[in-house]
Amino acid sequence: MTISIAGRKVGDGEPALVIAEAGVNHNGQAELARRLVIQAKRAAADCVKFQTFRAERVVTKNAPKADYQLQGTSPAESQFEMLKSLELDRAVYRELVGLCKKEGILFLSTPYDEEDADFLETLGVEAYKLASIHVVEHRFLSHVARKGKPLILSTGMSTLEEVSRAVRVLRDAGNKDFVLLQCTTDYPSSADEANLRAMVTMRDSLGVLTGYSDHTQSFTAATVAAALGACVFERHFTLDRSLPGPDQACSLDPRGFSEYARTIREAERALGSSEKEPTAREKKNAIGMRRSIVAAKAILAGQTITPKDILMKRPAGGLLGDRSEEVLGRKALKKIKKDQRITPDLLQ
Repeated sequence: MTISIAGRKVGDGEPALVIAEAGVNHNGQAELARRLVIQAKRAAADCVKFQTFRAERVVTKNAPKADYQLQGTSPAESQFEMLKSLELDRAVYRELVGLCKKEGILFLSTPYDEEDADFLETLGVEAYKLASIHVVEHRFLSHVARKGKPLILSTGMSTLEEVSRAVRVLRDAGNKDFVLLQCTTDYPSSADEANLRAMVTMRDSLGVLTGYSDHTQSFTAATVAAALGACVFERHFTLDRSLPGPDQACSLDPRGFSEYARTIREAERALGSSEKEPTAREKKNAIGMRRSIVAAKAILAGQTITPKDILMKRPAGGLLGDRSEEVLGRKALKKIKKDQRITPDLLQ
């Protein structure tokens, strides 16, 4: 199963789509957002993703901050005030779309309501990335799904039944091109809570493509996810983890993200083929490593060959050990020297 995003196949047998989640790590600054695009491309990301929202349509004025948000921001600042400072002007998004095209990296952004999604549609976005909170927001899911663009939906905080209902909403809206991301909504999250088998459960029980939105602090979970068939990876990305902001500390900087992407690609290569056969290098090495049937001692012409008369010795090139029954009990046509390979032409 595959889908196409911006002309690129995503899914079974294809290289995973690796998303650098810039999110709000631009701190509301257009120049920082531009630098995130350029550095994401240099760090081998396939895609750079932002968030499109207006604070007044996301959070109430008196909503408390989440615990993780308090780690990198002022406790005196409300969540509303924090989000307000992290907004980007609409004109900046248009600029970022153009910059992504110039740099050769896919632009994505997460809308938080219908108005945000409609705005992104005017930018000609190739796909939509929806957050875990949207799994249970069916009207919004349907609104975005009806745009007919591929969707990537994170599933943090969700039960399988909630995800199943969300999938039905997407399909009922006529959208079959989507990927579900296993996700643990905690920043950072523990590898102990990655629950990557749930990714396989969603894929097998719902008949969907799956990937991994990674909030852990090592590359172990990503390596395992690649082995389990993740076709999309998402990881928070920043220019500097010491910058202020709610997501900076749990993000990867350009060097870290580059290593993250390299690890995923290496894991994909390590999976190789489902066919069990020797590699080209193994075939070459087999000459020196495998052994041939040789004479354990000089064998006279007419002598019947017994188990005591043969040994297995390197190199290959003669009869392998699984053909010893073709040798035992046969008579030598002529004298066979010690260590000489015993081949059919030497036997009666």
